Amino acid sequence: MIERENLKEVISKEELSSRIAEIGAEISNAYNLESVVFIVVLNGSFIFASDLIRAVDIECEVDFIKVTSYSGMKSEGKINFEKDISTEIAGKNIIIVEDIIDSGNTINFVKEFIDNKNPKSLKIATLLLKTKIAKLSFKIDWVGFEISSEFVVGYGLDYNQKLRNLNAVYRLGGVN
Repeated sequence: MIERENLKEVISKEELSSRIAEIGAEISNAYNLESVVFIVVLNGSFIFASDLIRAVDIECEVDFIKVTSYSGMKSEGKINFEKDISTEIAGKNIIIVEDIIDSGNTINFVKEFIDNKNPKSLKIATLLLKTKIAKLSFKIDWVGFEISSEFVVGYGLDYNQKLRNLNAVYRLGGVN
């Protein structure tokens, strides 16, 4: 069991809400008269995605993809593909919605996978980006917050499937 005293808030509920509203407005402006398909990377992105999708004022669809790379606090470095999208996306505007870009392995995998399905356009929105450790050869179009390399939980982010329900983002200490 994880004790609450091991959690230190790094991004408040209010900061999350404000930044997501800004990203939603930017996406709405960018796709003014066009529709978008949001591809949500499960499991961690579902809370960010639901708030982001409600913050846009454009026609949109939603689909889900599931890949895993973590066990506890460590990335295994290997991507496990668990669920494919069910929507035909060729010729459509796609926005991949990610909770956190850490090493970059998962988003590199998902971007390449989606790109191979020939979308009209492909952009990425992430809640969190660990800029010092992410190895990317492409730009992330919308970043909620840049954070250090510390392990974080809450707002969809988990530690062994727990703590996703916290309404802010917390640094997790005292856990090995």
